[in-house]
Amino acid sequence: MTDKLPFEIATTSVGDLPTPEPDSPYRPRRPYRFSTLCATVENPGLKDQYGSSSVPIYQTATFKGIGGEYDYSRSGNPTRSHLEHHIAKISSAAHGFAVSSGMAALDTILRLLKPGDAIVAGDDLYGGTNRLLAYLRTHAGITVHHADTTKPDTLIPLLKTENNIAMVLLESPTNPLLKIVDIATIAKEVKERVPAALVVVDNTMMSPFLQRPLEHGADIVYDSATKYLSGHHDLMAGIITCNRDDVAKQIAFIINATGNGLTPFDSFLLLRGSKTLAIRLNQQSSTSMLVARYLHSLGFPTFYPGLPDHPNREMHERISSGYGAVLSFATGSKDISERIVAATRLWSVSVSFGCVNSLISMPCAMSHASIPPATRAARGLPEDLIRLCVGIEDPADLLDDLERALIDAGAIRRTAAGLVRVQTSIGEAVQKLAEKEAAKDEIPPHEKQWVVSAPGKVILFGEHAVVYGVPALAASLSLRCYAISTPRADDTLGVHFLDIDIGQLDGFKYEWDLSELPWDAVPSQSSQGEGEVALNHQFLDTITSQVLADISNAHARQASLAFLYLYMVLAAHSGQRPALTLAARATLPVGAGLGSSASFSVCTSTSLLLVFGRIRVPSQSLPATPSTPPASSSSSAPTSKLPDTLAQCVNRYAFLLEKILHGTPSGVDNSVAVFGGGLQYTKGQGGGLEAIDGFKALRFLLTDTRVPRNTRSLVAGVAERLAKDPNGVGEILEQIREVVGRARRTLGEEGDGTAVLADLIDENHAHLVDLGVSHPSLEDVRDVTRTYGLATKLTGAGGGGCAVTLVPDDFSESSLSSVIITLREKGYVPYLTQVGGPGLGVLVSQGSLALPMTPPEPPACGIENSDGLSEGTLAELFAQQSKPELGSWIDGLGNWAFV
Repeated sequence: MTDKLPFEIATTSVGDLPTPEPDSPYRPRRPYRFSTLCATVENPGLKDQYGSSSVPIYQTATFKGIGGEYDYSRSGNPTRSHLEHHIAKISSAAHGFAVSSGMAALDTILRLLKPGDAIVAGDDLYGGTNRLLAYLRTHAGITVHHADTTKPDTLIPLLKTENNIAMVLLESPTNPLLKIVDIATIAKEVKERVPAALVVVDNTMMSPFLQRPLEHGADIVYDSATKYLSGHHDLMAGIITCNRDDVAKQIAFIINATGNGLTPFDSFLLLRGSKTLAIRLNQQSSTSMLVARYLHSLGFPTFYPGLPDHPNREMHERISSGYGAVLSFATGSKDISERIVAATRLWSVSVSFGCVNSLISMPCAMSHASIPPATRAARGLPEDLIRLCVGIEDPADLLDDLERALIDAGAIRRTAAGLVRVQTSIGEAVQKLAEKEAAKDEIPPHEKQWVVSAPGKVILFGEHAVVYGVPALAASLSLRCYAISTPRADDTLGVHFLDIDIGQLDGFKYEWDLSELPWDAVPSQSSQGEGEVALNHQFLDTITSQVLADISNAHARQASLAFLYLYMVLAAHSGQRPALTLAARATLPVGAGLGSSASFSVCTSTSLLLVFGRIRVPSQSLPATPSTPPASSSSSAPTSKLPDTLAQCVNRYAFLLEKILHGTPSGVDNSVAVFGGGLQYTKGQGGGLEAIDGFKALRFLLTDTRVPRNTRSLVAGVAERLAKDPNGVGEILEQIREVVGRARRTLGEEGDGTAVLADLIDENHAHLVDLGVSHPSLEDVRDVTRTYGLATKLTGAGGGGCAVTLVPDDFSESSLSSVIITLREKGYVPYLTQVGGPGLGVLVSQGSLALPMTPPEPPACGIENSDGLSEGTLAELFAQQSKPELGSWIDGLGNWAFV
């Protein structure tokens, strides 16, 4: 294969691309348009000896002679050379290469990297691209950063020399959400900040007909030529183009060395298919616009750059000459989407696109199934999404077939006024209801019933070392705390804490007459800004002495103190004193070091902030891209995302309650309970909390040893060891720091990193044993799990408490049952849970239970029982549910919104 192609090429616009020589210098021809360039296959450097009008297939492995242009088809073949010249011509490129598939093209490009390099890639990529990047990250020492490339500002913090960024990988539009990337702006930023980095663009969705990224600053462009360039799905091929001679030389070497050059026969087929690229894609794009407008008119969230409301549409129009032939839409229900896909006849079910035949698929179940579900959810990829790849059939036939499928699936129905969309999700019904209610006098928030939840937390790595400035990694649990605030009509404030003072029947219950609370002691000033909320210790003492003196249970007294303090502060500053009962309980083990107090603080803060109208759950626009429900959820109801401003406000007040409960909290527990996922916490000046991007949910077995521990004593013991042996203990702390660093990198990466995490768990626990904070019960748990090949470590303070065991996805269920049975026989309490799920949740609509909607009518309209709770509300059923059933029951109540 030759490195340079025998023609000169201008790259300013497609109109300036080279054309055959004019017949006469006195009658110069205008540059050919794109469709003419596609149909005209000429290479002045390769003339057929017989003058064939179609490029011949040189179906030969070797060529005779020595020193000729070709000797072995792996290194070069005349048919492939014709194809590569032709593709370079229509791509505004100086160099073109043809390989065996689109993924082979990406693999060839990624071989330009070396161990230690880093790559920045989008967060909405083709599933195969994610899979290959994950493999290189695990096996080749390549660091991969995923970012929202639709916002160039999100990339800038990564574009630093010290980050070793060697490549930026882009798609525009992305697959399958059709997000638009400003290729030109990103390319400019990359060249200014990390000049050595290569900007690579996957242009498969557009093809050279609609978009030529080399004209906008890209260094390398590749296409899966299986798609539009071929157009008939009768071959597999990949195309790479570039303008840099040095890069082209490296790519030519890699293709020759690996032997993934396109075969002569496939080169012939691709060359034939590319001749009709313009006419095919022009028809397909035109029909796609009709389909997108049709779905949009029915009210389906539709993703297509040609729609007026598509994000960054103007940006797309600056770099492209059309909108393409791929679109997607959401139905609001995975079941409905599956029925639509199954009901089509002209739209063939297929994972690919770009064919002359129209195709339909569900990306999350097909092309993007290799991306873990938690990662898909984190990237906003709806499970109900349908992708349509429009072919060249008659538009009327395609629309008729799609309409019939929508009707058969129950997504739309005929009425006297025409076709209307059937609301397919509780969330959409709530949205319509909210829009109607907004036009009326809205029910005051203190007359509504609110249901909230928050996760527990687990320290995965870095316990004890965090005290000395070493980062610690914490993550949320699928075990959660739940709270229901129910309005009352009797000027009484009540609490029902079902997990506290369990010696009493139904837990701890208490009521206060609102008029008898010490209102004159409420601080006159309280921080209402964005900073930390001040805690008034004098007011705390007043509540404790005047209101809580007869509560003997210490835990119940502290929980009541936190609740009353925040209630009275909010009431004093709002001028309202709403009567309510707050009921709270958890699937978390209380007092086991798993953040039960923090999740209680978050639930209490959220409930009261909602009651007083300090925060609002947006009702007018439930997002089309759902957030992840808790791993324990058995509900198929869709979920929506709570705004960041709400989460930040809750976190401030939850931290206030944590100070009441614990004195000097770090802020880690409440932050995990609010924001979910994983956080890195570093104590001291310059430290703070930092989210672990890309953290996917992991399965863990938590074992509560039920052995009490004294955290202060354990921390003091480590401090004493450090004072006696600063070098030895200091070395252990640094070793823990190194473990935490490796763990964070692994947790943020794609792919299966459980083997690496298991080794790090064992290593971290060994260091904690050296610090003297383990306990025989924890070592006993480790002995049990080790016999099954599982890794276990203590979590939190140690000295008893809980142990965490990583459970790989491929661990057999029978072995897992044996582990759990053995632990129970030893008197321990195991909990199978997931780590890294969502944070704060609010129930925004109730499902099909025969109970009042959330929020309900004002309680004055109902009947009260002796507890002051309205008959038929959720509160009674909430208290009656068994512990094992609580999570699935309350998660399945209806539509939740999560942080």
